Amino acid sequence: MSAATATEPPPAGAAPGPAPSGLKRAARRRRAVPYLLLLAGVAWLLVFFVAPMVYQASTSVQTGSLDAGFKVTWHFATYWNALTDYYPHFLRSLLYSGIATVLCLAIGYPLAYTIAFRAGRWRNVVLVLVIAPFFTSFLIRTLAWETILADQGPVVSFLNDIHLLDVTSWLRITQGDRVLATPLAVVCGLTYNFLPFMILPLYTSLERIDGRLHEASGDLYATPFTTFRKVTFPLSMPGVVAGTLLTFIPASGDYINAELLGSTNQQMIGNVIESQFLRVLDYPTAAALSFILMAAILAVVTVYIRRSGTEELV
Repeated sequence: MSAATATEPPPAGAAPGPAPSGLKRAARRRRAVPYLLLLAGVAWLLVFFVAPMVYQASTSVQTGSLDAGFKVTWHFATYWNALTDYYPHFLRSLLYSGIATVLCLAIGYPLAYTIAFRAGRWRNVVLVLVIAPFFTSFLIRTLAWETILADQGPVVSFLNDIHLLDVTSWLRITQGDRVLATPLAVVCGLTYNFLPFMILPLYTSLERIDGRLHEASGDLYATPFTTFRKVTFPLSMPGVVAGTLLTFIPASGDYINAELLGSTNQQMIGNVIESQFLRVLDYPTAAALSFILMAAILAVVTVYIRRSGTEELV
């Protein structure tokens, strides 16, 4: 018998292996499993994100009225008119949300650091206190700040007694003896409402840092400040970037805080969009403003991520 036709019998008791075609089918099924798992998420994005975006894009280039109806006429001048008419609101939104993000980082980082490294057995209790505001309506929390910053309330009285309102009035972030209906009130509301979105990513990032790195830094005679600057803060950058994005992006489009805590002089672009959609009923302008805001936020976030050098988020 030639070597080409000789076959060696399988070992005794061995199960017959699958045919080559069966192996190929099994490999194809294994490769298809991840895509099948993605179907639900892709369907969700298509229905609740892509479809509304396409509809809004078509609305932004329509002309007409609610009575006569709107028709797609590819009227791109709506974008330019919206930008020139409401650019102060865009700048104000970016300014307020940027200040609120910086304040959230300044307040949230020490708290997240304390929870991660110093809270001990109280860690879970403090975490529950951080997320406790989420059990209350966003609207109720903002209305509570309206009461806290009331003209005759203890907070404003204390600020008057220490003459701090004189300084803030000189800086034009308050007006006279009032805090409500000023930029300070709007920024305070934004900072409070979005502070948990900063603390939680920071805590997650700090909690993952190996404590032995701090010990090694101390063994090399580094001061606590040097350890923080050279070890802790660089390793927590993913949390810093994630927290700032989760704070800045929703704060830029917020309109509740400016509506309840501010006045017409503190209106943000979210207030304009809400008014155009629900009161003026100028849907093309509202859609164009929404896309301009989205483009502005996307540009700011892209530059920020590139400058931060955080690759774990990519």
